[in-house]
Amino acid sequence: MNKKLIFSYLYAILLLLNACKSQFSTTTGDDGIINFQLVQLNDVYEIAPLEGGKSGGMARVASLVDSLRHDNPNTLLFMAGDFLNPSLIGTMKYNGERIRGKQMIEVMNAMKFDLVAFGNHEFDLKYKDLQKRLNESNFDWILGNALHHKNKKNEAFYKEIEGNKQYIPKTKIFHLKDTDGTRINLGFFSEIVNSNPKDYVKYINPFEQARKDIAQLKQSGSDLIIGLTHLNKEDDLQLLEQQPQVPLIMGGHEHYNMLLTASTGGKVAKADANAKTIYLHKIRYNKQTREVRIVSILIPVNEKVKSKPQIKKLVDKWQQILMNKVQHVADNPESVLWHTDEALDAREKSIRHRQTNFGKLLTDAMLSASRNNAVIAIVNSGSIRIDDQLSGDITAMDFFRALPFGGSIYDVQIKGSLLKKVMNYSEQHKGKGSYLQHSQNLKRNTQGIWTVENKPIDDKRVYNIMVSDYLMKGYDIPILNENNPEVIKIDKPRDKNDIRNDIRKTIIHYLKNT
Repeated sequence: MNKKLIFSYLYAILLLLNACKSQFSTTTGDDGIINFQLVQLNDVYEIAPLEGGKSGGMARVASLVDSLRHDNPNTLLFMAGDFLNPSLIGTMKYNGERIRGKQMIEVMNAMKFDLVAFGNHEFDLKYKDLQKRLNESNFDWILGNALHHKNKKNEAFYKEIEGNKQYIPKTKIFHLKDTDGTRINLGFFSEIVNSNPKDYVKYINPFEQARKDIAQLKQSGSDLIIGLTHLNKEDDLQLLEQQPQVPLIMGGHEHYNMLLTASTGGKVAKADANAKTIYLHKIRYNKQTREVRIVSILIPVNEKVKSKPQIKKLVDKWQQILMNKVQHVADNPESVLWHTDEALDAREKSIRHRQTNFGKLLTDAMLSASRNNAVIAIVNSGSIRIDDQLSGDITAMDFFRALPFGGSIYDVQIKGSLLKKVMNYSEQHKGKGSYLQHSQNLKRNTQGIWTVENKPIDDKRVYNIMVSDYLMKGYDIPILNENNPEVIKIDKPRDKNDIRNDIRKTIIHYLKNT
């Protein structure tokens, strides 16, 4: 075979290979379908495991997320609001200033969150503290319907990085690409519930703002639009009804897991508070047909999940800071005091509006500590800051988390006339921290008359009651204070060994001895 013939054969083979390669690229290149994953947390106030170590823990979440990112690099991590407050450690000082969510920012930075929404509890912080946390965060924030109100002007909140303001956007678009080249522009919007009025916050109607935000995302080329909200579930569903093109809202605020379906077919997903569970949303999107398939999987975060060492090291650092403070009050904060299968309801939406079983437990404990045979106990619901439900193994630390400010309780003798005025004030302030949790023998009948042990309160009678020291300072209920002439006598804790000295000691002692 001569050289020309050999060259011709080789050339023909090359042409064939190129043809095959071209045909292969057509069939296995960009197929227009992309698979990606969204990991959702919401309402996380505690970085360490709860229930005696059985559930939750951000180091465990980090381990799960690493595994998911390994399986699919197009995995994004989200927080649907409420993480800077409330927390026990947030009330404490570190390096001369209140922690106020600093521990959460440090842990979330290390976990590499992709996007977070504001929750109503972010605005619990004073503005200067919120600004510090924003500046310290390495992840992106999003906020549609709330603005920073200052000097009679409204503008977006911002991060300050090296002296430059980076304003928090109303929307966010992620540009994802898979291994065969399929690309997607994934848009997000975020609206927040107006449940925490602050002078530095201006709220906008969430439905009107969502309509504008979604229109902006469409105009910016979003292929698929998803909500990252902190609204109540009814508003989330209403939003989906108004915006049928949105297939999924990752939401927060309710504190217990749910997966709801609107009539449009859109879903509302919420995980359990404090990372007891996380939601994994596995999404398949077809760019040609615009078909979207979502499989939402609720993943428990428990002792079976290994902790990521780097994150655990950070968590342990902050836990040690916490323990050093708590051990001044309780010898063994992690000891199990009690087990309950019925959740103790200390959520703000419950405890500031009605009597709950957590309030009953707390007032029962207060009565048990009385030195003067008190028949009534009252405590302001604003002192109960956990905004969660407690179940399973209950530890001393749970009550420190629930009552982060502590404070003592007093045996007080007051006239019935003042007691009625105090209770009427409480009823008029439902929804606020001045609404009182009270012992069960104090009731208001259908005629609006207050009774003690089924007898109408006698204006002239002197009643022995147990009251938190905060209430006796007149902060929440101005008429209830030590200088009111209808306050007959106050018996305060006598020394540090008096279990009335700290309300948390009171309830721990009660559970240990009941």
